[in-house]
Amino acid sequence: MKYENFHVCSKIKLMKNTALILASGTGERSGLNQPKQFFTVGGKTLLEHSIQAFDVHPLIDDIIVVSHPDFLDKTTALTHSFKKVSLVIAGGKTRQESSYIGVFAIENSENVLIHDAVRAFVTEEIISACIEGLKKHAAVCVATETPDTILEVDENGKIISVPQRKFLRCAQTPQCFRLDLIKHAHELARTQQQSVTDDCGLLLANKLADIYIVKGNSKNRKITYPEDLDFAQWVYINNCNK
Repeated sequence: MKYENFHVCSKIKLMKNTALILASGTGERSGLNQPKQFFTVGGKTLLEHSIQAFDVHPLIDDIIVVSHPDFLDKTTALTHSFKKVSLVIAGGKTRQESSYIGVFAIENSENVLIHDAVRAFVTEEIISACIEGLKKHAAVCVATETPDTILEVDENGKIISVPQRKFLRCAQTPQCFRLDLIKHAHELARTQQQSVTDDCGLLLANKLADIYIVKGNSKNRKITYPEDLDFAQWVYINNCNK
């Protein structure tokens, strides 16, 4: 049964938008000796670049950062210059647990935009499109079309299907929700011991609401592997030269 009654007319009520920045990963695949959110590009960490995108956006009212517990002090120190950061808290052992902790730390807000700290170059246009999408829908997800054919394989690496590319998208963040909806989804997941890879998966697992796509951007890439660090440097230089 789908969760209903999330439509709020923007002409009647101006909804408050909270950005939830997930910075609790360890970055094991990046090849760095520290979590990748602390990798420096142009004199700022990836975390700072991500926070700044939301801090300067006129429609974002509040920012909460979820940190790896071992780096809580360092994360807190990096947020001092941002006027909209109201809270830095320690996350959990998984992304799902960190999202749960962050979501339930939010009060007095209607919408939440959940963003990976290491997607450091999210644009103003993407954030605006997400907020606009939440005026019509209870859940939206940023995504891009895939230029490659995607193969479904079994556990032995044998191809079992080739889905039509026109129906496939590469998910990005923010993933954005009415706050009461995503809180309900997290509660259900904990009750039913569901494990998913992202917040949209929580809604889909329980058929709570339709999720609509907001167009992403190739620069809004998750910095994960060593080669992505060079990509981050390239994006920064490219943006500065515009």
